[in-house]
Amino acid sequence: MVLVKGGVYLPLYGAEDKVVKIEPFKMDVLPVSNSDYLKFVQENPQWKKSNIKRLFADESYLTKWKNDETFIGLPNAPVTTVSWFAAKKYCECQGKRLPTMDEWEFAAMANEDVPDAREIETYNQYILGWYETPKTYNNPIGETFKNYWGIYDLHGLVWEWTLDFNSVLISGESRKDVDKDSNLFCGSAAIGASDLMNYAAFMRYAFRGSMKARYSSQNLGFRCAKDVEN
Repeated sequence: MVLVKGGVYLPLYGAEDKVVKIEPFKMDVLPVSNSDYLKFVQENPQWKKSNIKRLFADESYLTKWKNDETFIGLPNAPVTTVSWFAAKKYCECQGKRLPTMDEWEFAAMANEDVPDAREIETYNQYILGWYETPKTYNNPIGETFKNYWGIYDLHGLVWEWTLDFNSVLISGESRKDVDKDSNLFCGSAAIGASDLMNYAAFMRYAFRGSMKARYSSQNLGFRCAKDVEN
């Protein structure tokens, strides 16, 4: 794990100067791999493909695995087709947790050189180029750029679960709210994004908003985070 020192940032959904303060936290340098997850299910058999309760995972759970202990692909490729419940439990078994959405977004603002590269056009073009590249989930972990904090693969490999992945959707989707957050989940809103940075963020928020905790996807993995002890 590495330390992300924290700070403040303005997320896409905070359009009226609602700056979010991020406390220092630790984040895994790499996403969880197939071999990492195999060890987890061996130690926690209730999370094996044949044992998982449908309350905690849909039918796509570990669909890329031949059986309970045989995955398809590289040992050091990111584990995918894992539900939020399973990812959360994995992190808890490591004495960690999933990163919050704001922690993930804050860490992912960084390129190789600066903690916030969102206004650098080439950086945003790189992210959007990845969104258009198929089957990157088959690639090994640790082969994208190492960012300012020392973290790999936040962009360029797979999408990642966050602890509160649907927190914006909950407020924006309420029919009692006249809330601009609801625009985050409208495809036409993304088309009207004012710049590449906003368009890339729209894509992430829309993807998160489409998920439920028991869902899984071949493009979706995870990594763990941890509070900084005083």
